[in-house]
Amino acid sequence: ENPKIEYSSFIYSDDEQELGRYYRYNRDWVTFEELNPLVVNALVATEDERFFSHSGIDFRSTVRAFAFFGKKGGASTITQQLAKLFFTEKAGSTMKRLWQKLKEWTIAIEFEKRYTKGEIMAMYLNKFEFNYGAHGIQAAAQTYFGKNQKDLKVEEAAVLVGMLKNPSLYNPKRFVENTQNRRNVVLKQMVKNDYLTEEKYKELKTEILDNSKFKRKETYDGPAPYFRAELTKTLDDILDSGKVTKPDGGKYDIYIDGLKIYTTLDYRMQKHAE
Repeated sequence: ENPKIEYSSFIYSDDEQELGRYYRYNRDWVTFEELNPLVVNALVATEDERFFSHSGIDFRSTVRAFAFFGKKGGASTITQQLAKLFFTEKAGSTMKRLWQKLKEWTIAIEFEKRYTKGEIMAMYLNKFEFNYGAHGIQAAAQTYFGKNQKDLKVEEAAVLVGMLKNPSLYNPKRFVENTQNRRNVVLKQMVKNDYLTEEKYKELKTEILDNSKFKRKETYDGPAPYFRAELTKTLDDILDSGKVTKPDGGKYDIYIDGLKIYTTLDYRMQKHAE
């Protein structure tokens, strides 16, 4: 019912500018309503064309994959892929993988009973690791393109959706040509599913991937590092005191519990001082 997900905690100035974040996994949660429609369309077109109509398993795709030994596309729905992210590890043999597949079918059906389609898609995009410590679509957009996921252009959305197949092989920083080819597959699928025109596809498919905004997020990024170091001690005292607790009475962990921490620091004056 409540799968465990680790969230970043955000530190804000007095005018609510982000100063930095605490995290074990760099993840900024995005709801389905906040997702860029281009990301949604690219994902459905490429990974699961009948996502909004099936009940967790797409039997048409499954039969096709078995008939053509996977050459005509994979059989896993987005819901099954989410199940795999949460509950199964890399299998050491074909037999173990088949057993895992049965588990994923069962879990996918249970997910569909308990969550809306939007919640399932958001969980999948927030859970996936895109390399370089970027967990989730928001962190990936910031890492590879230096922008919020809602501001991604269609070709950028296609790059990140393309990485879902294999984030190592389609790493935009290391394998530019591979990534461009995969991006174009995603764009072509968007044309096939009427999310993109053929003219726009022809225009975009020759574009060279732009890596100029790539920047891996580090915990020390941001202004006022000394202030934030002292803030950590203060937060430990507050949370150790027992005055602020989780609904179940447990202690919050600033590195995984997704807190929003508001401070008195003046962001504008701090930038001037630095």
